[in-house]
Amino acid sequence: MSECTHDCSTCGESCGERTEPQSFLKAPNSAARIGRVFGVVSGKGGVGKSMVTSQLAVMTRRKGHKVGILDADVTGPSIPKAFGVHERAMGDDRGMLPVNTRTGIEMMSVNLLLENETDPVIWRGPVIGGVVTQFWTDVVWDVDYLFVDMPPGTGDVSLSVFQSIPLDGIIIVASPQELVGMVVEKAVKMAEMMNIPIVGVVENMSYVLCPDCGKAIPLFGEGKTEAAAKAHGLKLLAKMPIDPKLAALVDEGRIEDFDGQWLSGVLEEIL
Repeated sequence: MSECTHDCSTCGESCGERTEPQSFLKAPNSAARIGRVFGVVSGKGGVGKSMVTSQLAVMTRRKGHKVGILDADVTGPSIPKAFGVHERAMGDDRGMLPVNTRTGIEMMSVNLLLENETDPVIWRGPVIGGVVTQFWTDVVWDVDYLFVDMPPGTGDVSLSVFQSIPLDGIIIVASPQELVGMVVEKAVKMAEMMNIPIVGVVENMSYVLCPDCGKAIPLFGEGKTEAAAKAHGLKLLAKMPIDPKLAALVDEGRIEDFDGQWLSGVLEEIL
């Protein structure tokens, strides 16, 4: 037998020194009540993760469930803006308290901790990952469903979330462009490596409706998302349009007033 390196993950020998792989999962705040947890992810930025997260939270809340959003996109937090939330998060002897939106959706974001919400977050990866983990371990959530708005890509923060938070599944968001296959594959491979179930795929910016005839116009061409999802044995759960009215509601902080049902296929899988 070769000399022991004390790294059991790279060794096939069965000896008395072997230890089981260490779990990095963190326990939530002892005062918290958290039901099912779903991450909303993408292999790149700008595809609408925060939009999908916000709509899923609003639709789930309308069905009578207690809902929360953990904004893990620390360097580009947009969730508070979409909901028109500008107040500071507070705490008590139990931990940090999430801020409630107008309809009662619980929320925690770095923007709720900054003195000025427009200040940039210029932190290194490990610090950002630590903050996201604290949003799980220190916040007094009281939710049936918690949606985690992930940062783009497969870097430090995504790894921190996958390792520290017991996700029930992830929803992959993509856009119709040709590179969607690569984007979806990156997200799929990371989920598989971390043993995280994949709920399915959502295609955003699929089309725009003609204001005159109502015809769906694929601005970016026919989407490749369905083929990419099928290649990995995944369901394409929804195709979301580009909707100027929805964009205006987000800009006004009134995402809770939208009335679209595009993501009903996702809710059928998770509720």
